Amino acid sequence: MAGFNKVVESYEAAMAGLEDGMTVIAGGFGLCGIPEGLIAQIKKMGTRELTVVSNNCGVDGFGLGILLEDKQIKKMIASYVGENALFEKQLLNGELEVELTPQGTLAEKMRAGGAGIPAFFTATGYGTPVAEGKETREIDGRHYVLEPAITGDFAIVRAWKADRYGNLVFRHTAMNFNPMAATAGKITVAEVEEIVEPGELEPSQIHTPGIYVQRVIKGNFEKRIERRMVRQG
Repeated sequence: MAGFNKVVESYEAAMAGLEDGMTVIAGGFGLCGIPEGLIAQIKKMGTRELTVVSNNCGVDGFGLGILLEDKQIKKMIASYVGENALFEKQLLNGELEVELTPQGTLAEKMRAGGAGIPAFFTATGYGTPVAEGKETREIDGRHYVLEPAITGDFAIVRAWKADRYGNLVFRHTAMNFNPMAATAGKITVAEVEEIVEPGELEPSQIHTPGIYVQRVIKGNFEKRIERRMVRQG
């Protein structure tokens, strides 16, 4: 990055500094709004012992699922297993540490981490295994669980448009976890469909200010559908 220009020209530059044992927060939901090229670069780098925080772990052979193939992920913090058979297999075999987290709680963990809030109380999970070993408190007659915030060494997100200052606009359902993830990384890398010049984005339409983003790269996306559903004729 030179000054305010956060655009990098290669995936190697985009993920420079990622090392074994780091924590990576990844935006996306299923295969919607995932930073495909950045994930592929992590696969190419062979970085190992990673803790990955994301709603789920992609599918077999695509998205975050490709990082399971060579067991690059040590721990997965996610909401569900989804369509990933390899994820399920490694979980059941004890080859992958998994911390299943309620979806809304996971989103708030990212948001709180980005906002500098170390922890928060939520009613979700009270009285279930989710609350085991955690502080609980009764507030106004209702029981709550204290959940720690999440931050990462890297956050990788997918956006629709960015300017060279790193301001991001997400499109439709790709909003999912991306805006929260983008705030929670020490180094946030945005893979985008289009890069425009400063001033071309309507200020009121910017979802993530460039202050949260360190690197921007223009990507080429396959845009797979996780499960194709069609109406029977």
